Amino acid sequence: MPKRNALAIGIDLGTTYSCVAVCQHDKVEIIANDQGNRTTPSYVAFTNTEHLVGDPAKSQASLNPQNTVFAAKRLIGRKYEDPTVQEDIKHWPFTVVNHDGKLKVQVSHKGKQRSFYPEEISAMVLGKMKQTAEAYLGCSISQAIVTVPAYFNDAQRQATIDAGAIAGLQILKILNEPTAAAIAYGLDARNHRAGRQNILIFDLGGGTFDVSILTAEDGIFEAKATSGDTHLGGEDFDKRLMEHLAEEFRRKHKKDIRQDKKAMQRLKIASERAKCILSSCNAASISIDSLYQGVDFHMTITRARFEDLCADLFRATLKPLERALKDAKMSKCEIKDIVLVGGSTRIPKIQKLLKDFFNGKELCKGINPDEAVAYGAAIQAAILTGNRTSKMQNMFLLDVTPLSLGINTQGGVMATIIKRNSPVPTKETMEFTTTEDDQDTILFMVYEGERALTKHNHLLGTFTLKGILPAPCGVPVIAVTFSIDENNILMVSAKDMETGNTSQLTISDTRGRLGKEEIERIVQQAEEFRVNDTSQQEKIEAMNSLESCTLELKRAAEEQVLDVQAKRRMLEMCKSATSWLEGNPLAEKEECEQRQKDLEKAWDSICTSLIPRQRAEEGILGEDQNVADAGKDEHMEEME
Repeated sequence: MPKRNALAIGIDLGTTYSCVAVCQHDKVEIIANDQGNRTTPSYVAFTNTEHLVGDPAKSQASLNPQNTVFAAKRLIGRKYEDPTVQEDIKHWPFTVVNHDGKLKVQVSHKGKQRSFYPEEISAMVLGKMKQTAEAYLGCSISQAIVTVPAYFNDAQRQATIDAGAIAGLQILKILNEPTAAAIAYGLDARNHRAGRQNILIFDLGGGTFDVSILTAEDGIFEAKATSGDTHLGGEDFDKRLMEHLAEEFRRKHKKDIRQDKKAMQRLKIASERAKCILSSCNAASISIDSLYQGVDFHMTITRARFEDLCADLFRATLKPLERALKDAKMSKCEIKDIVLVGGSTRIPKIQKLLKDFFNGKELCKGINPDEAVAYGAAIQAAILTGNRTSKMQNMFLLDVTPLSLGINTQGGVMATIIKRNSPVPTKETMEFTTTEDDQDTILFMVYEGERALTKHNHLLGTFTLKGILPAPCGVPVIAVTFSIDENNILMVSAKDMETGNTSQLTISDTRGRLGKEEIERIVQQAEEFRVNDTSQQEKIEAMNSLESCTLELKRAAEEQVLDVQAKRRMLEMCKSATSWLEGNPLAEKEECEQRQKDLEKAWDSICTSLIPRQRAEEGILGEDQNVADAGKDEHMEEME
């Protein structure tokens, strides 16, 4: 159990933006980053000198596209051959490679080619959120609630936990994003109503889409159904607009910019900006100077054109909506509130489609769509660490599993053991038997999915039960147990009821999850990154200090009354230091400090030799003044 009253944070680890919050002093606070922004871009960039996370990484993306990684959430927990991964690779400027079936992102860092698991990239973003919280709270943070899309499968959830471990965070719970948003909604005083009410959370973010239906009564939130698409969101809308703009450029200027990664990255940034503008304006101007081969690009995109480009993607949000209502056995009129979560829900066409689907029902916009998930996660973190406020005393969560789980049986038929939308945590057991006489071994293949045949579903892993006593087929009784914990993490075991032999599925071995040794290696590597980052920061501070010292001493030498030789010597030293700084951008901290000491020592020496002369001058001036005063007195006496 986590240590009682230890402070824990809530992190919304998003595809495009992440957010961190903390619940303390009876209120939830969204923590702004070092740039003053309440959300942080989920970007990581690698340069010749350092690695950047968040706003600095995104700001240099167009200059360094091959080494700027974003949307790692779309890679985490997936395999290289996944069709969605293969489709995304075509549009990303960075390189994704196959590493023994697992995928890695390949970048150039400090002049060397390096590769990182998606978990490592996500860990860097989590580490940035941890650092942001620690700077605000003034203490070390080691515990967090991290949110994931409700439709994330087991591998994606496990990979997120691994990312937390790499970032130095103990993840107390993996919380579904719509459930977190429902908590934020429930804590809002405006939504306190008596009796039972059904809430629909419509969560459309940068890369994922979730629909969840929850029932709220007396502080208890019970998830009834969840549906969605882990590959639908703002990134896809940006991509559509970007492709349209690239085609317009080709049509107007007879030049294809698709192979130029820098140009495409600049176009992507412009597309994202235009999409945001179109949420509040009917048209957006796109103007990019010297986009490709010196050619400027200017055009205006209307909201109608944008909606037409993304029409099929917008309509695709309605299918999971219908499925969730069907699974929850509810009609549209039974939904009391429709809560919008995720930045993409600001798109007017999305809101219109949703409103029309519910026959003109008003949408609930009372909570900030960008911050609601982190807000709810912070509340759950406070509950789990024993830091409940009075408003949270009766709050309780009942979640559901997003996909059906079962095993492969004779003929490739899926035997479902846990049905989708079953409450979690849960545990179900089903009995099976052998298919051949004297069979002493059974291979179990565990799947998730909704199709009748396992070949259409997703293989989670395999394990073997051995030592079954010889018997005719159909006689042995094998009990297969599926157990899902509060984080939606699955464990599967099989037990021979005759011999008591038991075998258990270790999902990490078959789903491409990082092994313990691999995680330890990455954690050590992450520590090296931290040390390098600290070293780099100290180096930059030393260079800035030297430059500042050089400019100050140059100005002082020009303004002070110095003899010609001393002034020339000081100005030459300042000029030499400036030239050295320009020619040595990778200079070490110690070299900068030594040069600054030499400059300061030389100036101190000049100042020391200057003082006696000044005193002497002051003495001469003093004598002259005495003579003048004496003369003045004599003159006054004569006047009298």
